[in-house]
Amino acid sequence: MACNWKDSSKQMQEYHDQEWGIPTHDDQKLFEYLVLESLQAGLSWELIIRKREVIRKCFCDFDVEKVASFDTDDIERIMHTDDMIKSLRKVN
Repeated sequence: MACNWKDSSKQMQEYHDQEWGIPTHDDQKLFEYLVLESLQAGLSWELIIRKREVIRKCFCDFDVEKVASFDTDDIERIMHTDDMIKSLRKVN
């Protein structure tokens, strides 16, 4: 039996069928989920899934080493990226 929210969009259906509830031990994937969950606070998960590719680009494919070395220029770049979530509190 599928969840009733999965049919709200193709992206949500793919997320439901391929990721949701499936355990992962991959550090990069776990870091991705941490970033996405942090950005999601106060927003819908569907919005985050829709913006996932721009978030992925902003956060260097969720490479924790690269993200850990972000400086103010990187934060500024993210804040000026089209279609990105524009919350300095969430990005910083």
